Amino acid sequence: MPHRPVFIISDVHLGAVPRATELALCQWLEHAGDAASRVVINGDLFDFWFEYGTVIPRGHTRVLGALARLVDGGVPVDFMGGNHDWWADSYLSNEIGLTIHREPVILELAGQRVLLAHGDGLGAGDLGYRMLRLVLRGRATRWAFRWLHPDLGARVARRVSRTEVRGGEPDERELARGRFLRDWAVTRLEGSSDVDHVLLGHSHLPERIEVAPGRFYVNGGDWVRHRTYVVLAPGQAPVLEEWVA
Repeated sequence: MPHRPVFIISDVHLGAVPRATELALCQWLEHAGDAASRVVINGDLFDFWFEYGTVIPRGHTRVLGALARLVDGGVPVDFMGGNHDWWADSYLSNEIGLTIHREPVILELAGQRVLLAHGDGLGAGDLGYRMLRLVLRGRATRWAFRWLHPDLGARVARRVSRTEVRGGEPDERELARGRFLRDWAVTRLEGSSDVDHVLLGHSHLPERIEVAPGRFYVNGGDWVRHRTYVVLAPGQAPVLEEWVA
């Protein structure tokens, strides 16, 4: 399957989107099994995901099954932890078969070198969030959260998530986040030739910019508003597509 493209998706936020979105994602994953050589999930597949010792969050069974079928069928799946599901662990890797990344990573996708990052915590801005991010991902915090009853943990996560209010037009805060990620990616591409493309998510704003001849910044957008994804084929520029079920 080396001639097939790589499909990249981000920010589905299962658990905070309608059931129709989840069913459409299952159809997309089935399509990926027929058309793609590899699938990359660039963060926030789930609106909340935390693995306890012996239980996993309820729901999304069809999506998890579709992902397992992809892997079993010979299509590897990479999972980049986002700010909502960074806490993915051995269940997704051992039981489903995903390759998990928790920090920005350079991958060779379709014969091209790609810097893959979800997008939260990049750069030197938003010190408050960066400090909070360190706390939430710290070993002590994860240990303490694991002792909460899963129902209580999920309730806490729903209280702090703002995904469900993103159904309309993006507000100025989201637009500013999109501009920051774009500027960060452009600076990264202009400052070094070690990668061909920078692929981000997090902003929920699909975007594709040619920074230099044949070198692109691409944001995969989301499935809260857009149902967009990136197609990266060997020897070709990345393309933004929209899934219409």
